[in-house]
Amino acid sequence: MKVSIITVVFNGVSTINHCIESVLKQDFDSIEYIIIDGNSKDGTQEVIASYGSKIHQFLSEPDKGIYDAMNKGIKLATGDLIGILNADDFYASNTVISEIVGAIEKDNADACYGDLNYVDAQDESVIKRKWISGKYKPNAFLMGWMPPHPTFFLKKKCYEKLGDFRLDMGSAADYELMLRMIYKHGIKPAYVPSVIVKMRTGGVSNSNFQNRLNANKNDRKAWKINGLKPYPFTLWLKPVRKILQFI
Repeated sequence: MKVSIITVVFNGVSTINHCIESVLKQDFDSIEYIIIDGNSKDGTQEVIASYGSKIHQFLSEPDKGIYDAMNKGIKLATGDLIGILNADDFYASNTVISEIVGAIEKDNADACYGDLNYVDAQDESVIKRKWISGKYKPNAFLMGWMPPHPTFFLKKKCYEKLGDFRLDMGSAADYELMLRMIYKHGIKPAYVPSVIVKMRTGGVSNSNFQNRLNANKNDRKAWKINGLKPYPFTLWLKPVRKILQFI
């Protein structure tokens, strides 16, 4: 199995090196690494260029936001399986891709996900929040569940058949895509019960109360556009689950 890893970045010179190194140190042999840059002007492009042919595809141009950049990467990907790692994030160990591929092959699955730790932006050894996903159950999305998107790997054939990220979903584009793939279309996900990705704190959707309300509105839209009906409490359980991750 060939795995394509996509990193999207814009003016991320302070973290892009760590992100790239975490991909290049993976012990899995068949990895295609794609970086999509939004025409950075802070030195990010120079850092990426310094890796030469270790970056298999590098595109730098203005885009319509992070999910537009991800879609560009998906279209360029030639791997059987696609993972997306943002420039502020990094893989927790050098065996992540091997574990993901192993779980997919064992379960004959179309997707895979794991757990995620939020770490301090300045000191990655300080864990701020633990996102333990748990094994998927058929009613999980109705109970406010979702896997952490940076740990989510999906076969390219699923993107080709069922579509990529919708650009009208705001910060809920990743939620909508996973809801559509797993809950609506019933693709089979495998679960790796270990920390796959470490993410530096500072997510857009949770940065303040107004952003949380906007995210909730987009979450509701995700269900509606897919012709799905959540429980009355479903979308309020999502932020509750996030609060519990701090405990």
